Amino acid sequence: MRVEEFDYDLPREMIAQHPSGEREASRLLVCDREKGTMEHRRFSDIAGYLREGDVLVLNDSKVFPARLKVRKETGGMLDVLLVRSTGGGTWECLVKGMRGTREAIPVSVGDRGAVLRRSNGSWTISFASREEGDEIIGTLGRMPLPPYIKRNGEDGAADFERYQTVYAEKTGSIAAPTAGFHFSAGLLGGIASKGVEIVRITLHIGIGTFSLIHAGPLEDHRMHGERYEIDEMSKGRIRAARQEGRRVVACGTSSVRTLETLFGMNGNGTSAGETELFIYPGHRFRCVDALITNFHLPRSTPLMLVAAFMGAEPMKRAYAEAIRGGYRFYSYGDAMFIS
Repeated sequence: MRVEEFDYDLPREMIAQHPSGEREASRLLVCDREKGTMEHRRFSDIAGYLREGDVLVLNDSKVFPARLKVRKETGGMLDVLLVRSTGGGTWECLVKGMRGTREAIPVSVGDRGAVLRRSNGSWTISFASREEGDEIIGTLGRMPLPPYIKRNGEDGAADFERYQTVYAEKTGSIAAPTAGFHFSAGLLGGIASKGVEIVRITLHIGIGTFSLIHAGPLEDHRMHGERYEIDEMSKGRIRAARQEGRRVVACGTSSVRTLETLFGMNGNGTSAGETELFIYPGHRFRCVDALITNFHLPRSTPLMLVAAFMGAEPMKRAYAEAIRGGYRFYSYGDAMFIS
């Protein structure tokens, strides 16, 4: 398959710039793969589509404030997105606004010094120590909102709460597992009370998940590795559900990739490691029976995962229906439940 098959046209005004007023007030497009039906609901109705005995899998990774404003010695400003810590106060990063290829560039972040370096086409930023870097990130970092969210000078203070799930716990993502935005603590409590098991896994979302594929065969694309982990008790609960014929419901494409990595080899995947699993049409799902997900960008790997799960043509029909129905798209947008 070619990436061009995963294009679609979306009116700009349908890209959500802010979260909904209440988390569970988002809209929900319910797609039944077997019946070929679609229903328009509110996310608060999701409990009615979950069954006693289902296992609902949530990604509890927490987004950290990975965007920094950096000043050059000349006074010019740069945007830096921290991607991955390499230890000792040094981070792999992306840099916007930098021209030239000097190997070492002194910069400042607030009143602290740092050094940008470029090697083999990649950037790093080094702080004086790990502790100082953590302090700078914690006090001066901004939430790494995707570039299609444009706020016209708003300070983004509310994003520290809303660009995060209510169950986020383990820090490490530079993009949020956005399908989980729609759950409130009360809604999760109600779901648990009807006999749905809630299990947490962790996948720290990195640059690989939101990088778009620009051209060529899908088979040639390689995902960047992303760290995951699951405890043995949670893994056992998922394994028991599969053995007993109970549904495993994944919240978000990051949960799907983790589960399919863990159970892709007869459930013998390691409980912690890195996954480079790229799921696109033709993938044989080993674990996931139903999926909660947002609406994704054209040519993105999450969109291709959804196409693999529900079929490329049904996915195109669902997206067309959502556009006709005025749904809100992307990170702060509405949701789908695919069973």
